[in-house]
Order: sequence, then structure tokens, then C-alpha cells
Amino acid sequence: MIERYSREQMSKIWDLNSKFNYYLQVELAVCDAYAKLGTIPEDISKEIRQKAKFSVERIDEIEREVRHDVIAFLTCVNESLGDLGRYVHVGMTSSDVIDTAFALQIQDSGKIILEDLNKTIDTLKKLASEHKMTLCIGRSHGIHAEVMTFGVKLCNWIDILSRQKDNFTHALEQIRVGQISGPVGTYSNISPEVEKITCEILGLKPAPVSTQIIARDYHAYFMQSLALIASVIEQFATEIRHLQRTEVLELEEGFGKNQKGSSAMPHKKNPVLSENLCGLARVVRANSVVALENIPLWHERDISHSSAERIIFPDSLTLVDFMLNRFNEIMENIVVHKDNMLSHTEEFGGIVYSQKVLLSLVEKGLSREDAYKIVQRNALDAFQNHGDFKKNLLNDNEVTKLLSKDEIDQIFNPKEFLKNIDAIYKRVL
Repeated sequence: MIERYSREQMSKIWDLNSKFNYYLQVELAVCDAYAKLGTIPEDISKEIRQKAKFSVERIDEIEREVRHDVIAFLTCVNESLGDLGRYVHVGMTSSDVIDTAFALQIQDSGKIILEDLNKTIDTLKKLASEHKMTLCIGRSHGIHAEVMTFGVKLCNWIDILSRQKDNFTHALEQIRVGQISGPVGTYSNISPEVEKITCEILGLKPAPVSTQIIARDYHAYFMQSLALIASVIEQFATEIRHLQRTEVLELEEGFGKNQKGSSAMPHKKNPVLSENLCGLARVVRANSVVALENIPLWHERDISHSSAERIIFPDSLTLVDFMLNRFNEIMENIVVHKDNMLSHTEEFGGIVYSQKVLLSLVEKGLSREDAYKIVQRNALDAFQNHGDFKKNLLNDNEVTKLLSKDEIDQIFNPKEFLKNIDAIYKRVL
């Protein structure tokens, strides 16, 4: 329900009616700015606010004839204003309306994304607290490395996602700019003071320079922040997919009572939600490349960016909103197989304790090279013959003449791997 509600909020921001409503907010704010400067009477500005309205159907009808969406919008609004229409859009150009309204749409969408990020980070923090000491195996190159905890894995995710929240917050603030500067941005028929007051009314900052449009590096930077969020969600989803593999089965997506995994194989429970997130991340990343392509425009402006932005911005913001809510749903319902996690740390007789054995032998006076050969020999024998690493060590005279059974038992105590977990948690939580 939350996921659907969030998507409905986001979709509404980008529908046609909302787009023209943002246009209207900009035009009305300019009228208010003129009124504050004494250029038009305040009662005129108030009357314009009361009477100004539009109809998407009427705008479409006019646009079919004039083939210009802003002119169609203004014509429709002026039909509701009569003689008052002469006070609207004075000294402005179309991009003053479009880009400033676009900034408002992005800001309102950004608030939803920030709420999603906060909610998802909170879910991960709750899980991390719960699984602080849940033993699992760490992997490098996909191969068992050393013992860690599932909580530490989640701390890494929290740190990454928190960083992306900071990046996104900065990008959202960077793009909180509007413009009311007229053709080619020289304020030829409008005062910079009108722009300043208009932006204050709308909660924006005036762009330091606008060349009839706001420079598109702002927008590309913002889109990169969305691509980063999508990419780290894919990172997490890929980990879930790996850990749900049959031969691993440390994590599982929640599986509904009446859910079915395969049309052919009734036993199947597939990580379909995580797979879906991985696919959507590709779309958001691809859209971010389009935003980069939108930066080099002809001279002070062209409109080659416009058609692309009408697709990539609503799509990417809606997708990231959806992805964060879906990932949050996955983590709220994730099944953690603690027994499997623990058993994987003990495979081949605790082969992953090899470094602890190596260091202990070095402490006893062996050279690192000699100690490495002894440990590797026993470890590979256990691995290749489905044997027991610890038993191999206990049966190796080169080991037992230096390490007692009690010392070897202590080496294989997983608590030795966990002594600095608190330090990690203090940094992250």
C-alpha cells in the first residue's frame, strides 16, 4: 500500500495537469513580484490569482493549432482572465516558465525520494541491530574468505545508502534554481529583481547565469545522483540473489502463502523482486547518460534536450521511488537462514580460519613462508578431499610441536573475528 501510494504521488507530479499547474505557479509568482515592486497594483495581482485557470483539454486544442505548448497554455489562461491577461508573462520567454516549473517538479519529487531513503535506511538499521552477531562467511572473488556477521554486511549497505542520500541531497539543492531572465538571459525586458522575488516566492534560488535556459549540467548532476541510488540498490539486490542460490541459501525473499515460483517446477522460489531491481537500475543508468548528452546545446539554447527530459526525468524519478520502496519491502520481509550462515563458516573443518593459524605459527617463531606452506598444505587437502582442516592440523607434527590442542581450539573460536564489531557499529550507527 505504501509503495503504491508513493508511486501515485510521484506520478501525479509529472502528469499534464500538474505540469501546467507548475507553469501557472511560476506566472502567478512573477505577477506577485511585479506587484511587490509596484509595477502593477497589488489588487490586480490578487485578482489574477483568483481568476487564473486552465484546462488540459483546452490547451491541447489550442496547441494543435499553434504548435507551441507554452503559447497554448498562456492563451488558455488568458481566456479566464480577459483584460487581466496583459499583465501575465510580461518580459518573459517560454523557458523562464518551463525551466522554473521544471525545478519545482524536481524539488517536489526529491522530497519523496528523501522520504524513501530515510525509510529504507531505518529498515536496514533495524535489521543490522538484530543481526549484529549473526555469524556468516565473508567472500572475496565469490570464494569463502573469513568469518564476519550479517550485521556488518548490513552496516556496509547502510553506509553506502547514507552516502547516496547525502549525494542526492546535495544534487537536489544544486538544482533548486529558477530563472526569469528573458530571451538569451540578458534581462532585456525584465528586471533581475523580478527574478529574485519570484524565486523567493517559489522557494528557489536564481540561477547565477541563464542563457534562456538553465545550464544542463545541473540536471545531469542530479540524474547521476539517481543513477547512483539505482546502482547501489542493484548492488544489494545482486547480493540477495547470490545468497538465495540453492547451494548457498543464506537469505530468501519473503514468499507469499499463495505465491508460485515457476509454471513448470512447483519447488521453485525465485528472487524475482531483486532481479527486477537489477533490471530497472540499467534503465536509470541509461537515462543518466542521456542527461549527459543534453549538456552540449547549440549556442544559448536549442530544444534537443526538451523531448528527452520529458521522458528521462519522470521515468527515472518514478523508477527510483519504486526501487527504494521495493527494496525496503524486500528487507522488511527478508528470511535470514542463520543455521546455513553458521554452517558455511564451518565447512571443511573451518578452512576459513587459515590466516589465524598462519599468524599463530609465525608468532611461535616460524618464518611466514614456512608457516604459509604448512597451513596451505593442510587447507588444500581438506578442500580437495572434503576433509577437515582442523583435524589435519591436529595430526600434523609440524603444527602440534608448536601449537597445543587448546591453542588450536582457541584459534577456531569465531569470537576472535568479532572483537572489533562494536567499533564498526559505532561508526555506522
